[in-house]
Amino acid sequence: MDKVDYKKQFKALYLPKSQPSIIAVPAMHFAMLDGNGDPNGEAFAEVVGALYSFSYAVKMSYKSKTIPEGYYDYTVFPLEGVWDLVDTTRTSADKSNYAYTMMIRQPDFLTAELAARFITEVKKKKPNDFLDRIRLGEIEEGTCCQMLHLGSYDDEPASFAQMEAFCSEHGYRRSDKTHREIYDPRRTETNKLKTVLRFKVKADQ
Repeated sequence: MDKVDYKKQFKALYLPKSQPSIIAVPAMHFAMLDGNGDPNGEAFAEVVGALYSFSYAVKMSYKSKTIPEGYYDYTVFPLEGVWDLVDTTRTSADKSNYAYTMMIRQPDFLTAELAARFITEVKKKKPNDFLDRIRLGEIEEGTCCQMLHLGSYDDEPASFAQMEAFCSEHGYRRSDKTHREIYDPRRTETNKLKTVLRFKVKADQ
C-alpha cells in the first residue's frame, strides 16, 4: 500500500477553499479527549500533548519489536476539535465557558488492545495524566458546511456568518450548535493561520 497522506487522499476534507461548500463527511476513527475551559490554559495544552504523543507512538510502532498487524505507512492526521459551550446562556466570548472534544484521526489498523499498549508505552516516556483518559471512537458527521478560515481564531465569527449565509442561499440550515475545527500543524504567525471550520447541516424541506 502506498503511504496514506491526508493532504492527498483526503484533500476535500482537510484542504478546503476559503469559500463555503457543502460536503459529505464519512465515518472516521479518532482518539479523543474531552475537556472544558480556556484553550489558552495549561490543561488544554496537556490534552493536546497527550493526543500527539499517543498518535506518534502509533505512527512509529513499525519500529517496535511487535509491529501491529495490518500496519501501513501514513502521515499523522492533524489535530481537530469539536467546540460547544458549558453554559449556553453565556456568550462565546467567555473562553472559560468552552467545552471541547479534541481528537486526532487514527489509522484503520488501530484496535482497542493496541491503543492500551501504546498508552502504557507513552506513559513511561512522557508521563501525562490525560493519557489514561484517551478514548477511541467512530464519528460520522454526514452532510456539513465547511470552509478554510484564514487568520486569528478570534475572527472566526465572520467566517461562520459567511457559512450560514451560504447555507441559507443554497437550501440548507445549520442542524447543530457545535462546530468542528481542524488545525494546520505548522506553527505560524496569527494572520497566516489556516483553520478548517465545519458544522452539520440539513437540507430545507
